Amino acid sequence: MAEIKEFVVNDRRKFTAEGDIRPDAPPSEPRAPRPETLSAPDANDSAKLVESKGPQAVPSPSKAAPDANDNGDQLPPPTAEQLDQAKRAYDATVDRLDTAIRATNPGMDRAPQLTFESLIQSLYMQAMMQLGGAAAPGQQPQVDILGARQTIDMLGIFSAKTEGNLSPTEATLLDTALFELHMGFLEVTQALARQSATRQPGAPGAPPMSGPSIVR
Repeated sequence: MAEIKEFVVNDRRKFTAEGDIRPDAPPSEPRAPRPETLSAPDANDSAKLVESKGPQAVPSPSKAAPDANDNGDQLPPPTAEQLDQAKRAYDATVDRLDTAIRATNPGMDRAPQLTFESLIQSLYMQAMMQLGGAAAPGQQPQVDILGARQTIDMLGIFSAKTEGNLSPTEATLLDTALFELHMGFLEVTQALARQSATRQPGAPGAPPMSGPSIVR
């Protein structure tokens, strides 16, 4: 017959039937603190942690956002040899491009070489179109006043940067272009101001607008 072992049952209830704490109840285990009850870290402890990581742990503002005027962060300018190589490679590529275009378009002449005079004339024509000079007969001129101002200012920069370095013909061409564009700009802006002061678009009985209109 198998031997019957004696079992001991321990009452681990913390409270009695009346709701009182049992004198022999086991001590309760401490609960983990709730997140909202956690204490904030000490500032001194944070400072010690930063110091332990070394000076590279927290970059200074000057290192995080380098100054654009810092010569140490700028690339060195190209050398004369690099400039010459880039120019020769560019010229060779342009020549191959022109040859390929003429091969696919028989009879087409080679594109004229860009000169200072042609550059000034191109910018002059661009500004005149922005001032409404490209409108077809019978159509309302469309004025890009901000674009015209930028193009005219570009020519003004050319005039200031090339002073004393132009031939008499180049200087006369540039001065004439700037004079005509300045006068044209004043004429258009004054016309727009008068138009805005005397005519209200959409107002009852207002005559149709026939002057220039701003596209920007």
